[in-house]
Amino acid sequence: MSQTPATTHFGEREVPLSQKQDLVDDIFHAVADRYDLMNDLMSFGVHRIWKDIMVTRLNPPKAGSRPYRVLDMAGGTGDIAERIVNMSHGFVEVTVGDVNDDMLRVGAARARTWRFPTQAKFVAANAEKLPFRDNSFDAYTIAFGIRNVPRIDVALKEAHRVLKRGGRFLCLEFSSVDVPGFAALYQRFSDRVIPPMGRIVTGDSEPYRYLIESIRRFPDATGFTGMIAAAGFKRVTHDALSGNIAALHGGWKL
Repeated sequence: MSQTPATTHFGEREVPLSQKQDLVDDIFHAVADRYDLMNDLMSFGVHRIWKDIMVTRLNPPKAGSRPYRVLDMAGGTGDIAERIVNMSHGFVEVTVGDVNDDMLRVGAARARTWRFPTQAKFVAANAEKLPFRDNSFDAYTIAFGIRNVPRIDVALKEAHRVLKRGGRFLCLEFSSVDVPGFAALYQRFSDRVIPPMGRIVTGDSEPYRYLIESIRRFPDATGFTGMIAAAGFKRVTHDALSGNIAALHGGWKL
């Protein structure tokens, strides 16, 4: 039987696995108020298109005989939740889970201005140990958050546990650029532009050095697809987006 490693990488450092979550929390406490602005600058706004694609793939219902509940993990600022609620014309109930209270603070404040402000609730939740009962949700979404979880395999099993039979899993995450020439250009942009940009916008470049390293250490799309299947999901798929800068992964609890 394989054993969980005692250490993991945090950026370029190797740290005890037990410390990674606190270190990641510190990163997001520092950038919470300007997190979405930095996403716009780093991706030239393309992250919004990727998120629209994910929510369109979810295709949340607009009516039904029973409530339709979505858990959006690592969704503290609420941008995925708002898209889901709006696409469902206010029918879907979204629980936004995040381990970081500053991210939740930002999201809850923004939600008060939404078109359907009562359709989302913001809950402190660790992806590795969700505070929800088995078979609680119709769908589980996570965008650009799974790579920050210390034990990704545990988080995937938790996602499977809280989904109802027939429930859908969707994960949007950075991947490995596979377009010749563009890969080298993307790497130079990541190394030379993003950290200084982060320092200008948030006052600190280190969070963005970590984020770049976390992207590079994340499994490629094929490897992550295998992890999703190992957690029990069926009909697992992945679709490359924008030259495989990002990938949309999906699966079902059957």
